[in-house]
Amino acid sequence: MQPTFYINYTKREYYFVFLSIVLIIFLSACNTKKDKQESSDSPTEESVYLGQKPPGLTPELFAPGMVSTKNFERSPLFDPITQEFYFLRQQKGEASKTYVIRFRNGAWQKPVLKDGMKGYGMKSFISTDGNKLYFANEFKERTASGWSEKISLGPPYDQIPIMRLTTSDLETYVFDERDSIGTIRYSAMKDGVRERPKAFGKEINTGKWTAHPFIASDESYLIWDSEREGGYGDSDLYISFRQEDESWGPAINMGSEINTEYEENRGMVSHDGKYFFFNRIHHGETFEESEVNIFWVNAQIIENLKKN
Repeated sequence: MQPTFYINYTKREYYFVFLSIVLIIFLSACNTKKDKQESSDSPTEESVYLGQKPPGLTPELFAPGMVSTKNFERSPLFDPITQEFYFLRQQKGEASKTYVIRFRNGAWQKPVLKDGMKGYGMKSFISTDGNKLYFANEFKERTASGWSEKISLGPPYDQIPIMRLTTSDLETYVFDERDSIGTIRYSAMKDGVRERPKAFGKEINTGKWTAHPFIASDESYLIWDSEREGGYGDSDLYISFRQEDESWGPAINMGSEINTEYEENRGMVSHDGKYFFFNRIHHGETFEESEVNIFWVNAQIIENLKKN
């Protein structure tokens, strides 16, 4: 028969065991609190877009009352790293100003005016990895404390009056020009060397007005706005899909759900590829009779257009 062994603790040993258990419970609670704090600093998948109910295949005003108001709102820009949303707001008798909405302490805060926010606005675009902010022919790099000072794209881009520049995962530049009414160009990276800008073909560069391109992160499609024959009114949003032979397909009007008799422009797809944002502008005779709003819709419409 095997002997039975007992562990006899002294009062001092019991004291140390008790302290160890208390320490373990304390550290566990701290880690739990830290995890909750970290999770509160990032919105959930359901609340990432200012807590708004996701739209279906019919465009809706984005964040009514919070972003979309009786004033003029346009040019949405999400920063996926800092969980911030920027947009332009123009009130009667004033110039457009940049506003920011931040996700802090587990909730989206009210929009506040962001004075001196150079680098955000109608010309801005954040790279697919979130580490570069493009602003026409300049850019900023993300740093530990925010953004760097502006850096020139260098020649020949520093001599081109770029209006809007977007990039793909492969760092292809796609841009238009302020002084042009119908030329969108691209510049690809080949073996670490950037090619000189080239104009897209007539599939893209056709019409009275062609501007504000957006290149898909995987370069599978290009979206831009154009005023051309067969449209619904002022400038409409169009899309062209990349073909198997690397050429670009015909321009496809994005349809009556997106385009109206008014002006639709500056389309873009969210970083997660789920939603399509664009501006809709109604030019009235007075400020009160005009409307400038941000709309969003499920990006499935793009796949539907490709299938059709």
